[in-house]
Amino acid sequence: MTAPLAPATSTDGRGALRTWLRLLACTSLVERAVRRRLRERFATTLPRFDVLAQLDAAERDGDGPAAGLTMSELSQRLMVTNGNLTGLVERLAEERLVRRAPSPRDGRVQLVRLTVAGKRALDAMAPEHQAWIDAMFAGLGDDDRARLYDLLGALRGSIRASLDLEASR
Repeated sequence: MTAPLAPATSTDGRGALRTWLRLLACTSLVERAVRRRLRERFATTLPRFDVLAQLDAAERDGDGPAAGLTMSELSQRLMVTNGNLTGLVERLAEERLVRRAPSPRDGRVQLVRLTVAGKRALDAMAPEHQAWIDAMFAGLGDDDRARLYDLLGALRGSIRASLDLEASR
């Protein structure tokens, strides 16, 4: 049996590292569960789900043009490289879940958007995905979730500031 970690507020100077490891452990647990459930329930992968969800969100929220998102926009939203995304979008297009078309402004740029079949597939998965996440976070009350959300936003700001400072040196 392993000893529990000391609190992140310990005086040994490793509080930030402990917090990072705890955050990473939580992320890994959620991601592993979601990947397994998507595979078992829908015979799909998390990256495929993420592409469909990002295309839907861009269209629904009006963030992307009605014609779709460029591969670069999609890769930024998914935080992956264009190279990692190309094969995935190609397979989704072969399965007619997304459609690619040249941009009317620049024929070298591909626009990607959901097809009716892609929207239908996402609509079948999204409610269950939401329920899985809700169940995993059920141990936290609304106030705790809101506080955690705010703290993670502050952490993101701290990380960006640190990286910006590093880049400016």
